[in-house]
Amino acid sequence: MHITTLHKDHICQANKLNAFYFLMIFTSSGAGYHSESKAKEYKHVCKRACQRAVDRLRAGGLALEAVTAALMELEDSPFTNAGTGSNLNLSGEIECDASIMDGKSLNYGAVGALSGIKNPVLVARRLLSETQKGKLSAGRIPPCFLVGKGAEQWAISHGIPACPTEKMTTKFSLSGYKRNKRKMELAEQVETKRKRQLCGHENNSACLDTVGVVVVDREGNVAAAVSSGGLAMKHPGRVGQAAHYGCGCWAENARDVSLYSTAVSTSGSGEHLIRTMLARECSTAMQAENAHQALLEAMQNKFISSPFLAGEDCVLGGVIVLRCCTCGEAQRSEDIQALLVEFLWSHTTESMCVGYMSAQDSKARTHISRLPPGAVAGQSLAIEGGVCRLGTVSD
Repeated sequence: MHITTLHKDHICQANKLNAFYFLMIFTSSGAGYHSESKAKEYKHVCKRACQRAVDRLRAGGLALEAVTAALMELEDSPFTNAGTGSNLNLSGEIECDASIMDGKSLNYGAVGALSGIKNPVLVARRLLSETQKGKLSAGRIPPCFLVGKGAEQWAISHGIPACPTEKMTTKFSLSGYKRNKRKMELAEQVETKRKRQLCGHENNSACLDTVGVVVVDREGNVAAAVSSGGLAMKHPGRVGQAAHYGCGCWAENARDVSLYSTAVSTSGSGEHLIRTMLARECSTAMQAENAHQALLEAMQNKFISSPFLAGEDCVLGGVIVLRCCTCGEAQRSEDIQALLVEFLWSHTTESMCVGYMSAQDSKARTHISRLPPGAVAGQSLAIEGGVCRLGTVSD
């Protein structure tokens, strides 16, 4: 196995109470292939999403509001495979998946194979909110995960406007659909025994991408969310990891001072991520002393070499991970609040675009992580990250 590691220390210090937060985003193809020619577009989308989340946090919003705001920005971009511009399925339709999780309440909301809604994350967020209101009439338990037409009808009935598929389809997604359809027809004509991935190298980003966000807010709460248009040319009704519990995202506040709060979002081949429940596995791994080593081992043992994927020779996926804890001196003083945030990303795909921003940053930092030359996607692993110290001193 080819492994490249780079641990960057990003040290920061915040000194305002309302600027106590950190967020990380993966976007513009999630974990897939990012061409050098479009690197600026990928990074620009990422920066805008970071800024949307930070604006919400600076206005007093909490983690759930921030991840929702960032994900809406990503869904609205024609450069991402989420919301507008999503991959088309076999029938030439858009069906989106999205989920969101609140680390404080541990509530979760998700939608799968959703059509006709511009921002799927809004529906997932509303589902989460509705579960917090208690039981429905006649003692019915409110849903946290809806799919297909039922999800669309529920969204509209709760005030989320419908959006025709043609308005969400872009020239890029339509041309990708036509190109992939021709490849499928050719493959069927020659009776290809082994069905290779439908997208060529220039379009890999449209095959595997998911966009996601992880945030810790000024109160120390964490949240995570993901959104995806799914695989190109997928079967109608297929639901990927972005909607599945423990697979697309995970967020959990620490229940004890000896534990870490964690937030995780994943990207890649949905079937691989569902069968390994990678988001929850990575969250659990983050309770180890060394976060970098723990994530490395989780990606190796729980994903690439997972017994649940024993028959797979190309395991594709990526994660962004945030963990935080109260610093030692903060535990002993009521006047000083300090948070140590460690943030990491890892992927087995050719590349992954990430962005991150803390309370003291004037603008987001972006980076396209790539496997080293000669490394084989699906069999190799890259991991990078850093640390951010957030502190606030009361007057």
